[in-house]
Amino acid sequence: MAEHDSLSTDADVASPAFIDKDNVEGDYGANSVRAVLINRPRQDLYAFWRNFENLPSFTENIKEVETVDAVTTHWVVSGPGDIDIDLVAEVTEDVPGERIAWRSTENSDIDHKGWIEFRDNPFGRGTEVRAFLSYDPPAGAVGKLVAKVMQREPRIQIRRELRRFKQLMEAGEVSTSKAPDAAPRADRHF
Repeated sequence: MAEHDSLSTDADVASPAFIDKDNVEGDYGANSVRAVLINRPRQDLYAFWRNFENLPSFTENIKEVETVDAVTTHWVVSGPGDIDIDLVAEVTEDVPGERIAWRSTENSDIDHKGWIEFRDNPFGRGTEVRAFLSYDPPAGAVGKLVAKVMQREPRIQIRRELRRFKQLMEAGEVSTSKAPDAAPRADRHF
């Protein structure tokens, strides 16, 4: 082996979200990509997410998802000002255990597309989950500003939803500071 061909112990540890530039630019007005490390096998995470009806269990803005057929789902999403937005999404790519991509159909209130990827962590510590979302906010630039002010911008939402997904997959529940509805208050009068 020549002197200049020495072996290196350097690892490429940059997030793939910043390496795959072509995969993080969207067609619409609001785009975001986020990543989280989850200590679960990627097949478990993929299977839970692939059943889109599970999404409302950890997302704040997705109220309900109904499966129409093997590739089509109907979503009801809470938009800015608590306006319900109907989305009909079709799966455009499905690589079991690795990647799911979707986009809106003509029957949707807004144009959107997204994907989620599941990759084994190179250091053997769970699964790197990356999610991307691109959509045209209702009311254009004004809607984007309102979404940002109300903290419903994709960048904020995706970060929160991946954090809640991590909590659900690792701990079995999503932590909240809200008191449970079933917790009765003690009577202060004896």
